[in-house]
Amino acid sequence: MSQDVLQRHRVRVSGRGERALLFSHGLGFDQRAWRLVAPAFEATHRVVVFDHAGCSAAAAQGYDEGRHGSLYGYARDLLDICDALALEQVSVVGHSVGAMIALLASLAQPGRFERLALLTASPCYENLPGYEGGFDREDLEGVLAMMERSMLGWAQFMAPMALSDPSQPELLAEVEASFAASDPWTTQRLARLVFLGDHRALMPQVQVPALLVQCTGDVVVPVSVGHWLHEHLRGSRLEMIDAAGHCPHLSQAARTTALLRDWLPAS
Repeated sequence: MSQDVLQRHRVRVSGRGERALLFSHGLGFDQRAWRLVAPAFEATHRVVVFDHAGCSAAAAQGYDEGRHGSLYGYARDLLDICDALALEQVSVVGHSVGAMIALLASLAQPGRFERLALLTASPCYENLPGYEGGFDREDLEGVLAMMERSMLGWAQFMAPMALSDPSQPELLAEVEASFAASDPWTTQRLARLVFLGDHRALMPQVQVPALLVQCTGDVVVPVSVGHWLHEHLRGSRLEMIDAAGHCPHLSQAARTTALLRDWLPAS
């Protein structure tokens, strides 16, 4: 069973520290998104990277329409990986929906987690009364419709928003290629959970201390969401990176690494 879980999610373990550090990627990516950050912690942590179900060709077999019909199924996957590796007192770095998955996992088993680091996380992308999520409902439905028409078109539209830095064209091309190569069926269903979900009511229940990393020029998750999370997550710390885009672990890898190193418990 344990080996099945590790193979299904293409789990890779490196490093030699006693404390475990697990990286949870976002929509349209797989574990390769962490290559500029995760290796920096191998001297001090047991570093774990993996693919969420359906988020890579190798992990497609792990997607179950029933289990992964909500983000709770992805959170159970994360907990299964922790069980398979016998991880306790884990710190998790999550990007975008990967951050929300980490939060849901911490709600299920708060005693298992030591720290959370949430990069450009959002509990709700929709603009609602008293809450600025970044998008009106019709805009979100339009993005989902675009994905159904053409994954390439969606990739070409979303990649510049995710990595808004013209000085790094190679990274922009990499993000666009990652989005375009995503499995249409599983990615579209995860995207619907992401863009139309609302997990705001759960945030005050989170017990694990969380670092929030927010880019000042993120058009996918506006600064207002970072401030909202900071107000509703007890024990959280909000750090702003003066940069555009939604992927600080790619576009601002050195700064992101420094923030993580400062936040994570010393080995």
